[in-house]
Amino acid sequence: MYQGLGARHMPTLIFAILAVAALNLGCRPAALPQVPLSATPTPAVSMPQLDEDGIRALVLAEAEFVVAKDIDQLMLYWLPDGLVVDARHTPDSKDDDLLWKGQYAIRDRYITLVFPGNPQFAQPEILAVQIDGDWATITSTTHIGSEVSAAGDRWTFRKLPEGWRIESLTYNLEPGQ
Repeated sequence: MYQGLGARHMPTLIFAILAVAALNLGCRPAALPQVPLSATPTPAVSMPQLDEDGIRALVLAEAEFVVAKDIDQLMLYWLPDGLVVDARHTPDSKDDDLLWKGQYAIRDRYITLVFPGNPQFAQPEILAVQIDGDWATITSTTHIGSEVSAAGDRWTFRKLPEGWRIESLTYNLEPGQ
């Protein structure tokens, strides 16, 4: 078979060939998934095609991910320049509003303000949906645990090619509490 190698060296040679093959296979970098550079992550929850149903599903999914404390999924729903506003029960005055602008600030709000309250239940009751082309607004009452904000939330949305995303949330719109 192999000239110059005795039969006693054959097991060593076979072992060496197999070891090199195993090392070669183990050292190859894992194949990266082929994702187009223009791809935008999509939320784990599928969005219905109808605009109103899609917007409603988005608000309900946001509530589910708040309870699950799944910050990565939550942030998929927000536009990069999103805005959260605490109207502080003075809807006619913007002087005392608290603002979180952009995804980093919104992410921080979820982690430092929302999640520590350990919400076990979050359920928006959607009162009104207004759609105007690629923009939409929802007014809702939100129940988070034992807290109820009756008609105190206003959500705005923008439609992108990949679906609806949250543009803003203004909460504590109920006067004088």
